[in-house]
Amino acid sequence: MDSGSIGFMIFCTALVFIMTPALAFFYGGLVRRKNVINTMMASVFITGTAVLMWVLFGYSFSFGTDAGGFVGGFDFLGLNNVSISDSTRGLEIPDMLFCAFQMMFAIITPALITGAVAGRMKFKALVPFICLWSLLVYYPLAHMVWGGGFMGAEVEGGAGLFGTGLYLNSVDFAGGNVVHISSGVTGLVLAVILGKRRDYDRSTYTPHNIPFVLLGAAFLWFGWFGFNAGSALAANGTAVHAFITSAVSSACGLISWMVIDTITTGKPTLVGASTGLVVGLVAITPGAGFVPVWASIIIGLLVSPICYFCMHLIKKVLKIDDALDAFGCHGIGGIWGGLATGIFGVKELAPGVESGAKWNGLVFGDYHLFLAQFESIVVTIVIAVVGTLICAGIVKLFTKTLRVSEMDERLGLDSTQHGESAYPSFNGLD
Repeated sequence: MDSGSIGFMIFCTALVFIMTPALAFFYGGLVRRKNVINTMMASVFITGTAVLMWVLFGYSFSFGTDAGGFVGGFDFLGLNNVSISDSTRGLEIPDMLFCAFQMMFAIITPALITGAVAGRMKFKALVPFICLWSLLVYYPLAHMVWGGGFMGAEVEGGAGLFGTGLYLNSVDFAGGNVVHISSGVTGLVLAVILGKRRDYDRSTYTPHNIPFVLLGAAFLWFGWFGFNAGSALAANGTAVHAFITSAVSSACGLISWMVIDTITTGKPTLVGASTGLVVGLVAITPGAGFVPVWASIIIGLLVSPICYFCMHLIKKVLKIDDALDAFGCHGIGGIWGGLATGIFGVKELAPGVESGAKWNGLVFGDYHLFLAQFESIVVTIVIAVVGTLICAGIVKLFTKTLRVSEMDERLGLDSTQHGESAYPSFNGLD
C-alpha cells in the first residue's frame, strides 16, 4: 500500500461524488421553472439508492469472480471480504477504497439518463427503472469492461466469453462505454418510448436559470479531474497525463462550441460554452490515459461540431425529444471518444493500468485497437437498448404508464410529483 496513492484516491473519490449534485444544477438550470425540483430530485435520489445497492450487491456483481465474461459473482455481497488494508487487484490502494471510487461511477451514470426524460416521466416510474437499469445494465457493463469480463483486456487465467477465451481487448480508461454511451443510449430509447413533451412542436424550450447551468458545469469540470485522473488508481504519471488531456480536451470543446454558436447565431452563449466543456470531457474520458496530449486537442475540437450537428439531426430531423441532450452529449460524445481512442491510442502510455491498450491506434498504422473499440461500442449499444426495453417493460407492469398525465405535465412535475415549488413567489405563466 502507498499512502500517497491512498490520499490521492480518497480525494478523487470525493471529487467524483460532487459531480452528481453538480449534474442536478446543470440539468436543473436547463429546464422550465415548474420542473426544476423534479429534475434535480432525479439526480439526488440516486445518490441514496445507488450507494445502498452498490454496498449490498452492486460491487460484487461488477467486480466479483467472473461468470461467463458478463457479470461478477457473489463474493462481495454486503462488502464482505473487501479488505481495508490490502489489494487483490495488485493496486497501491486497498480494495475498499477501489470499491468506494467505483461506487461514485455507479451514482453518476444513471443520473445522466434523467436529462433525456425531463419534464414528462413519472417519478414513481423513474425510481424503479433506475434501480433495475443499474442491476441489468450498469453492473454487467462495469464487469465486462473493468472487472475481468470479455470486453476488456485479456486476464491471465481468465475464461473469457462463455469460457472460450475470447476477449475484445478494448480499452476504456474512465467510462466511455460504461458511463457515457450506456447512459446516453438509454436516454435516447426512453425518449422514444415516452414521446415528445406536450408542446414540443409549438413552443421554444429555453433554460430557466443559466447561472445554474454554469454552476453545474463548473463543478462537473472540477469533479471530472478526479473522474479521469483518479482512474489511474494511483498517484503516478498516468494520473498526471489524464489530468492534462482532460483539461486540454475540455478547453478545446468549449472553444469550438463558442465558434459554432458565433457562426450559427452570431453570438457566443454561456449555455453553449458550458455544454462544450462538458462534451470535451465526455470525449476524452475513454482515452484520457491512452492518447497523447496533442491528440486531446483534436478530440476536443472535433467533439463539439459532432455533437452539435447530431443534436440537430436527433431533434429537428428525427423529431426525438431528448430533452436535455443526454444522448447528444454523452452518447455521441462517448462514441466519438471511444473511436478516437482507437485512432490515437498509444500502448506505451498508462503502463501501470491493468487494462492498458494492447495495440497502437489507427494513425500509428495498426487497426486492431480501432476495431476493438468499434466492437465494444456496438456491444454496449446493444446491451443498453435491450436492457432499457426490459427495464421499461417491467416497470410498466406496475405503474401502467411511464409518463405523467397531460394535466400533470401542464401544471409541472414539481407540484404534481413532489408538492414543492422552487420559486413560490413566482405567479406568471411557464
